[in-house]
Amino acid sequence: MRQLILLLILAVAATGCANRAQSGAGLGALTGATIGALTSKNKISGAAIGAGIGMAAGYIIGNEMDKNDRQHISSTLEHTPSGEVTEWRNPDTGVQYHARPKPPRRREGRIYREVELKADMPNGKTETVYADAYRGPDGRWHLVQ
Repeated sequence: MRQLILLLILAVAATGCANRAQSGAGLGALTGATIGALTSKNKISGAAIGAGIGMAAGYIIGNEMDKNDRQHISSTLEHTPSGEVTEWRNPDTGVQYHARPKPPRRREGRIYREVELKADMPNGKTETVYADAYRGPDGRWHLVQ
């Protein structure tokens, strides 16, 4: 049981990583470990197998978000008026995104915008995330976790 708790702590710690692929891997590992532990007769091996499968799936999903959708989010933050919605579909994942930026504000010497990001998954589920982003010295928008 201690190994399961350690595995879950490591998975949660991994969600604080720098990019979405790593965050997806951490969240996937946490979810997979939990499901594996709850559904397997051998809790430790079930958690380990579930964590491995969840980590791989989460990394793939997070990496695709990094590659394809970061440009759309950045373009939305740069060019879309507050309250208006920008939509796009990721051709690799089939996820339909709807992004609605809020008005810009200045904090800590940076320009920030909050964005509501709604994802319609191919399986029919919908997820909504609210994220902050700031414009870096390079002129690009960077999501804050």
